[in-house]
Amino acid sequence: MKILGIETSCDETGIAIYDTKLGLIVNKLHSQSKMHSKYGGVVPELAAREHSLKIISLIKDALKEINGRNSNFIDAIAYTAGPGLVGSLLVGTSVATSLAYAWKIPRISINHMEGHLLSPMLNNCFIKFPVLALLVSGGHTQIVQCNEIGKYTILGNSLDDAVGEAFDKVSKLLGLGYPGGKKISDLAKNGKIRHFSFPRPMTNVPGLDFSFSGLKTFTSNVYFRSSKDYQAKADVAKAFEEAVIDTLIIKCKRAIELTGIRKLIIAGGVSANTKLKQEAKKMINFYKGSLYVPLKKYATDNAAMIAYVGSLRYRKFKDFSLDVSVNSNWSISELNSI
Repeated sequence: MKILGIETSCDETGIAIYDTKLGLIVNKLHSQSKMHSKYGGVVPELAAREHSLKIISLIKDALKEINGRNSNFIDAIAYTAGPGLVGSLLVGTSVATSLAYAWKIPRISINHMEGHLLSPMLNNCFIKFPVLALLVSGGHTQIVQCNEIGKYTILGNSLDDAVGEAFDKVSKLLGLGYPGGKKISDLAKNGKIRHFSFPRPMTNVPGLDFSFSGLKTFTSNVYFRSSKDYQAKADVAKAFEEAVIDTLIIKCKRAIELTGIRKLIIAGGVSANTKLKQEAKKMINFYKGSLYVPLKKYATDNAAMIAYVGSLRYRKFKDFSLDVSVNSNWSISELNSI
């Protein structure tokens, strides 16, 4: 069975084909980051328009890659129905619905965050549940308890800025541009921890929730009091990155001790951060547990994860309706078990 995956939740247009026997056989991605970089962040209207301009050609290219075969070899279409930007989601949903109707095949609505959570399975690794997951992206920072595929409980959530959003805002502050995660990390390599000490927000209070807006403000104040030269920027980037990663690791430790679950998934765009992976590996080794992180190409938004989850959800959740509604705030805790 072959599943065509469509991902348009934000500013990446993704098309993939997942074969239940052969695995991932096509994976296409058009990034809009260069277009949005001059604005310092994603412009929703421009993102939706760019999706509409690129999506059909990407689908045609994907079909050509399966030996020039036509749509008759596609058994279902999986598409991101939320969470995300409404306009972007509607582009993918409309295309998925139209093609499913024209090709007389079912469609499967997929939660974007479930796609991230299960993306390490694209590495051909087996994950035995239950497992904890740290989902870190531009829009989300969550700790999730996963009892089985499709059954998730959010243990901790971001109360304001998500960690990826905080990286982007600090990157803009330092004049590095968008997207900010890799730019901050690269600059931080040349930084030194000086006299200032950055806070680890909400680590001194009970619970697993996150808050990064205060850390962002603290970073801004430190930077504007500095010399603002290259070394000052590098020092601030290093201190900020270490504060963020320490906070994430402290909360993960707390979740492990609270639940007794020693298996951890880290997924989402920020999971590509090298230092985060290094610190998480040290932590999970201390607990004699297991760490699962997607390959870098599956860490950011992509259709491979959407097609893969579609293959899991095909039997119970295939749909032949023409409804094109989306849910920009669709929570991963509101899914049905597979």
